[in-house]
Amino acid sequence: MESGIYSDTAIAAVDRALRSVFAPARASRPAPAPMSEPLPESERRESAALMRINHSGELAAQALYHGQALVARSAATREMLLAAARSESDHLAWCEMRLKELAARPSLLNPLWYLGSFAIGTAAALMGDRASLGFVAETERQVEGHLDQHLGRLPASDTRSRAILEAMRAEEVAHGAAAAAAGGATLPVPVRALMRLTARVMTGAAYWV
Repeated sequence: MESGIYSDTAIAAVDRALRSVFAPARASRPAPAPMSEPLPESERRESAALMRINHSGELAAQALYHGQALVARSAATREMLLAAARSESDHLAWCEMRLKELAARPSLLNPLWYLGSFAIGTAAALMGDRASLGFVAETERQVEGHLDQHLGRLPASDTRSRAILEAMRAEEVAHGAAAAAAGGATLPVPVRALMRLTARVMTGAAYWV
């Protein structure tokens, strides 16, 4: 019976991975802004590059949560992680929609970002639920800073992308606060630094590829 449960869980994880990486993202909520005016070409390229990074970041966030949920020790922690992943799927769909509006494509490296993030999430969760929740809180804190930077770099006329990122930022802050309130442990400084380095590699590559 126990092996059957593990098998079902693994199959569900594979299904979530395939849907996240290869299926069109679907939002359960409408995008948080009306369509903005067409952008000049230089502004369109900059907005597209930034939204490609955010699309990859949301895909990676889903992978982190999926990996953590796979080996979470308590049902409550697992459900919190999967609920956060469902919220991130809306963010992913909004970013994907905006990329299409900007006549741009997602990162070609998205399968790599998903696999790597899934492995990191699983490794974090294997250290226990408190460490896993602490990882969520730290991840969302860093994402908050990353979104602040992008809000400062977006062309002023791109009100559509700005509204999407502002809505995403508010929900990322809420995810991090919920994880900390649920008992998330503070991560060691070297781990936080490694997370920042990993994020820089991904954002630098996704800007171009």
